[in-house]
Amino acid sequence: MVAVGAFRARCTRTSPRVGSAGRASLLAAMTGLALACGGQDTSGFEASASLEQDAPLELSSQSQAVMDEEARWGGGNKATPVGLALEVDNGKGVPLKVKAGQTFWVNQIDLRASINATVDEGVNGLRQNSDFLAAGWAGVRLEDEEFVGLSNADGTFTRRRFYRDAAWMKVTSLFTVEPVDARGILTGPPVLLNIGSEESRRTERDDFFIRRLRAIQWARDCRSLTDCTGARAFEEEALVELRNAYDHAKKQTLTFTSQTKGLRLRWSLRPFAPYYIPVTQVNSPAYDYGFGIDIKALTAPRKDGTYAPGSDVTFQMTLKDGKGKPLHPAGSLPLYSEVALPGAPGNPAGIQYYQAFFDPTATYYRRKHRERMMMTQLIGPAQDIKPIRTIIDLEAFLDDSQDVQTLATPARDGVYAQFKIFPSANKLFGGAFFPNEGRWDAPVSDTWTYKLPADAKPGTYLVTAKSRRVFLGEDIPGSRTIEIQVGTKTHTEARLTTGPCNSCHSKGGELGTVLHGNDNRAACASCHAPLGFELEGPIFVRTHFIHSRSNRFDAPLEKCSSCHLDKETTQRTSKAACLSCHKSYPESHVKSFGPIESMYVGGGRESFQQCTGSCHKTHPGSGL
Repeated sequence: MVAVGAFRARCTRTSPRVGSAGRASLLAAMTGLALACGGQDTSGFEASASLEQDAPLELSSQSQAVMDEEARWGGGNKATPVGLALEVDNGKGVPLKVKAGQTFWVNQIDLRASINATVDEGVNGLRQNSDFLAAGWAGVRLEDEEFVGLSNADGTFTRRRFYRDAAWMKVTSLFTVEPVDARGILTGPPVLLNIGSEESRRTERDDFFIRRLRAIQWARDCRSLTDCTGARAFEEEALVELRNAYDHAKKQTLTFTSQTKGLRLRWSLRPFAPYYIPVTQVNSPAYDYGFGIDIKALTAPRKDGTYAPGSDVTFQMTLKDGKGKPLHPAGSLPLYSEVALPGAPGNPAGIQYYQAFFDPTATYYRRKHRERMMMTQLIGPAQDIKPIRTIIDLEAFLDDSQDVQTLATPARDGVYAQFKIFPSANKLFGGAFFPNEGRWDAPVSDTWTYKLPADAKPGTYLVTAKSRRVFLGEDIPGSRTIEIQVGTKTHTEARLTTGPCNSCHSKGGELGTVLHGNDNRAACASCHAPLGFELEGPIFVRTHFIHSRSNRFDAPLEKCSSCHLDKETTQRTSKAACLSCHKSYPESHVKSFGPIESMYVGGGRESFQQCTGSCHKTHPGSGL
């Protein structure tokens, strides 16, 4: 989603393959570099280099994610390793608080360098005056461009330009993470991580499932959604995003001793200038690591265990740590102003809310893992679940008469769907529009009510909650899906027309770990509807866009059968379906349907309309 201003207005290519012996020799080489630059000797420690991999996790249908989730919440004692999230902004490590004596693996690294400019120079300023200036910028090129859908507070608009292929993005990168004491002396074995390069294919030697290296230019005072002539407010960013460590990388662990006061983070592209991340250890935190979500229906069903069409059903959500301890008192959640505002103390239990007002995100290109939206959804009946193409406008978010938004109806969309944001959308987004009304200080309940339509089709309905927790160095998503029966005791299943996702999403990159931590793909469509100010919401748009831009997807893009299970699922053609993957189309299409205006969906609201049924019955090379 978009920034607060919008809401207030309405060198060389190298091999990425580094084996066990390679890790040891690279660590020795980097140790030599460290010593030459006054760093500390690591010769007393042995680098972990295990590359063992487990068998892929098989995904089943919608029922997989309604199992008892306590078994996978995490938590435990100090010897149980925990995923650690590291961040560096403009050369400065963001301080960490961690549980004293805890053992970690590195699960996430975010590096960012930025400068401001008053002229449109692309990202040229980053190669002259930024933390990444010496990384190597030869070959950088513009890849994609997209405007933010809403205007800024002063009536101007924001354009985003996304750049790739700089030398530092194309060369294999390595990171070394060293626990050190107050004098910079190692307090334990360092960890060496191989991230490959932006253009290298996914291999068993990569250490992170998600690896994104890119640069972005923001123009924040454009005169319209198509014209930035005269703009003078530019920001240029370089970003490294690494997350979701593979299983073999999780075996490389760091244990913090009482002497550990920081982490020294060395990047192979700037070996003589390591970053330093201060560390504070907390002896007896009030909560444990790990994250889970419980949902229960407070409204009892009928005697036969079903709910009648037209019923109001109230639910309650409880966020818990890895040992099952609630992260908030029953009945309430923390205030938005306590958690998310810049400078706010934050929630001690690590509960998170939507952050993109202050740290803007962009699908695939910028920090979607840091958006941190908390929300729930209802969708059903399961047998009718499909993508929602009805566009939800901002007015629905700002409607003070309702805390729940209806996204889809059976008559209009063939399925019923509602969602609820925490805090409620009229408080969350309304607080950005009307900052003096105290909406971000309003109480936040952990209960909500969904209304089943009077014409609800009998079947199984899915209720899902998703959130994110950031607690003592751990940054993880969580989700939970439960089922309710509406109008019938007969259980119904969603027909999933794509898969198997675990061909790639495995060994640390499972759907139950990445994104929202949700391996139930039937429970995605309701949250992921197109929004009037963010049209790229639907899963088919995001899946096409991400897989067509990522070099990690190693199947031919034209081979639809890599993901689609039958030919019929490729025949609902629209701008959104086609141009979320294709970057161009024939001149005849330009004349008939207009030029491509959006890198995500091709155009505007019309992008979700079905093209004529006589076109595109087949896709060359589809395999279907």
